[in-house]
Amino acid sequence: MERRQFLATGAALTAGAALSARPAAAAAGRRPADRLPARAETVAVLRRVADHWIGAHADPGDNQWARATFFSGLLALHRLTREPRYLAYARGWAERHAYGLHNGVTTRHADDHCAGQAYLDLHALDTAPDPAKTAAIEDSLRRMVATSAERHDDWWWDDALHMAMPPFARLGALRADPAYWDAMHALYTHTKSAEGGPGLYDPGSGLWYRDKRFLPGGISSPDGRPVLWSRGNGWVAGAHAKVLAVLPDTFAPVRAYRATLVRELAALRAVQRSDGFWNVNLADPAHLPGPETSGTAFFTYGTAYALRAGLVPRDRYRPVVARAWNAMVDTAVHPDGFLGHVQNVGDRPESSQPVTYDSTADFGVGAFLLAGTEVVALGDG
Repeated sequence: MERRQFLATGAALTAGAALSARPAAAAAGRRPADRLPARAETVAVLRRVADHWIGAHADPGDNQWARATFFSGLLALHRLTREPRYLAYARGWAERHAYGLHNGVTTRHADDHCAGQAYLDLHALDTAPDPAKTAAIEDSLRRMVATSAERHDDWWWDDALHMAMPPFARLGALRADPAYWDAMHALYTHTKSAEGGPGLYDPGSGLWYRDKRFLPGGISSPDGRPVLWSRGNGWVAGAHAKVLAVLPDTFAPVRAYRATLVRELAALRAVQRSDGFWNVNLADPAHLPGPETSGTAFFTYGTAYALRAGLVPRDRYRPVVARAWNAMVDTAVHPDGFLGHVQNVGDRPESSQPVTYDSTADFGVGAFLLAGTEVVALGDG
């Protein structure tokens, strides 16, 4: 099936048959679904979700990608609220790991580099920046920069873009050294245009395959449709938003990065469910249908960033953000701040099923916090 066709078909099915898990009481007496809440209301929800996670996890956890994504979101919330508890919790986590990387500085694995995002955040917050906070991530990435001309196939799955592109972009800015950006772009280009033969990006739809196993002729849905995993595409949207917030216009690939993000957001707009969420398979709404928070949160984050940056029109995309944000708040956030409907660790729609009101994960909370801080930046209404 031609890519544009399956997206249009998916949009029609989604609009007509979305399954909402919203509690009955939550549907009454609320603002229109396509209007954003007041700033104070959004901040209160973000605090409730962050406070619940922290309260339930006295041990801040390991320094691998999932927990590092949570801390990326928590530090975004700290920058918004200046809440000392959030900074203290993040610092305690980083100091526990001595600002180091899982598998050490010789690692080339993108997942291991995700912690560097939080370390760079903490470094930026210091009045007198401490080089020790960035030493490990800088050492590891410099090793990859040194070999980027010969080897740039490390990012063989689309999640890798979120995990590792932002540290490359930020270190290039911090050190005024475009070699980081050039190496990042070589790695990105392989993922997008060469991995598995054609690359993981599908120019017909504007969406991304998780890895080469899902390319045409590979893994498909039970109905024979493509598998374009929601959270995989969420990682891609988050990656583009994070690096575009850092890179200067003088870096030549920026224009293409913007166009790629805008194209993805157009595809996502076409298949947003009528309840505001996105399905776990963007190409097949019948494939394990139901609300899912982590992909939805990253799409909200990427779309809200694009709106704030003036990359997409307000009249077409602000309602997308509002519907998604209101759906997550009304349907996935428990009264005590627990965040549900998060598909746990996996690589496809079937992973960690069933996804329910009581399913959560650290990276999903981080994605929600990132989304909410961008929603606040858009303003009320």
